[in-house]
Amino acid sequence: MTEILQTPKRVTVFGGSGFLGRHVVRALARRGYQVRAACRRPDLAGHLQPLGNVGQIRAVQANLRVRWSVDRAVEGADHVVNLVGILSESGRQRFAAVHDFGARAVAEAARAAGVGLTHVSALGASAESPSVYARSKAAGERAVFETIPEAVILRPSIVFGPEDRFFNRFANLARFSPVLPLIGGGETRFQPIYVGDVAEAVARSVDGAVAGGRIYEIGGPEVETFRECMEAMLRVIDRKRTLVPVPWGLASLQAAILGLLPNPLLTTDQVALLKSDNVVSEEAMREGRTLAAFDVRPQSLEAILPSYLWRYRAAGQFTRRTEA
Repeated sequence: MTEILQTPKRVTVFGGSGFLGRHVVRALARRGYQVRAACRRPDLAGHLQPLGNVGQIRAVQANLRVRWSVDRAVEGADHVVNLVGILSESGRQRFAAVHDFGARAVAEAARAAGVGLTHVSALGASAESPSVYARSKAAGERAVFETIPEAVILRPSIVFGPEDRFFNRFANLARFSPVLPLIGGGETRFQPIYVGDVAEAVARSVDGAVAGGRIYEIGGPEVETFRECMEAMLRVIDRKRTLVPVPWGLASLQAAILGLLPNPLLTTDQVALLKSDNVVSEEAMREGRTLAAFDVRPQSLEAILPSYLWRYRAAGQFTRRTEA
């Protein structure tokens, strides 16, 4: 008797070509899913093809501000993942448009298709936050649950990995500047989580490994202050730099100027966000809404940072390492 092979599930990943997206696409492809990476510039998503078998990964055009493109990207999918987010506003890319309106558009498209949804938000999302970014993230979560009550929402702390915009940016700054700023004194606490661990959690939510209708707060194995993150980065790149505490008022003034640049190092909204710790809450731990629910063992900064920050070490001080 001829065995009938089951067609692999089709998963649409909005933001599939981005920093987190490429790792999510890889995790899904390894499971045998057919992956549709929905992004604004599919012509720039060629780096996704080697992550799976021939024909397994396809990039399609979609813009969360254009509803018909969202519906088209979802059509025929069995599950939808929304990873789209911005750290600062520019042009028509506004927090409300991407995190709120966009999240609702994706959720409504998934509901119309009758499929599940995994939505990635951020730790610190709160309607009461002084940060517009955090308030828009909270609005997006509300839109998702209003549309699909059984959706899975993940709130990661700061995500690190080969293409991150945190450690890479400060490591690059350390190449040229003798000092590094510690916003607000550098006491803000983070729970850095490796991008591969976040991607695995997303993939396991697609597998149906966790209960829906819940917000999961996910962080790495260590809680580190801003200062400790900078010290860890400097140890890896083997550079000595002076860490200078910058009071909140001065940081806001500097951010107001830096925020005018096309790709700002710091914005006033990010300063507001840094005034609150970015760690998994005690409530989430009590209720089992953490990374442990996904049965993922998080990797540490010490284990991962050297695999990609080696390029920022002083010339002649290192032997080139192959990136993971």
